Amino acid sequence: MRLTSLAIIFALAGAVSPVNAGGVTGQATEWTQLANNTELISLVGKSAEQVNNQITQISQLAEQIQNQLNIYSNMLQNTAQLPNHIWGQVEGDLNKLKSVVSQGQGVAFSMGNIDDVLKQRFQSFADFKSGLPNGASFSSTYQTWSNTNRDTVAGTLKAANLTAEQFSSEESTMSSLRSMSESADGQMKALQVGHEIAAQEVAQMQKLRGLVSQQMTMMGTWYQSEQAEKDLAQARREDFFKSTAPSMSGGQEMKPRW
Repeated sequence: MRLTSLAIIFALAGAVSPVNAGGVTGQATEWTQLANNTELISLVGKSAEQVNNQITQISQLAEQIQNQLNIYSNMLQNTAQLPNHIWGQVEGDLNKLKSVVSQGQGVAFSMGNIDDVLKQRFQSFADFKSGLPNGASFSSTYQTWSNTNRDTVAGTLKAANLTAEQFSSEESTMSSLRSMSESADGQMKALQVGHEIAAQEVAQMQKLRGLVSQQMTMMGTWYQSEQAEKDLAQARREDFFKSTAPSMSGGQEMKPRW
């Protein structure tokens, strides 16, 4: 499952961090040149539903993996060791879970970058109060969420005497899983770790959805206040030009004095 539905958001994020945004950098440059301020806000707003849908998909996939790992655990309790063809399915699900974690991190990174971009483009946005505790920005709050999510996964692995490095790439993940498949204890450990990480991701996705919703509400409130100020200024200009010049009648008639 890829984040293709977030193309606009990743393009916007790339305007701030070309290195981290990777291949979207060129797209971001072109996009930010074409979009005026109103279009920028409109596009970000339309992407809110896509972001929430993506988070829902990530959460649902994590829950599906969690349930499937439960099935494998029950099977293992009734047999000495899972056969190779079943373990192959376990490896596939655990690799999917690793991808799920990465996708959640990607959404948080992109949404945090949106906050940075808007603060750079609009001074009024930078001055707008977000309602977050301790004066925090959404950018820093997403970073905190990301750090917590990463540390939680690392802590779960460490508790099972595993390291994050062992699951940092597909090659190292497969190598670790092959080693664990050699014994029933190793298989059970992998299943337990995967189940716990999947459960954590479901909970973390709920928190991420709440952050996105709060951010979008704040952005909508800010944009409405901006638009209200523009409408008021426009109405005042129109009233000024519609008004008639004051009448000159009734004043003292000016006559030449010889």
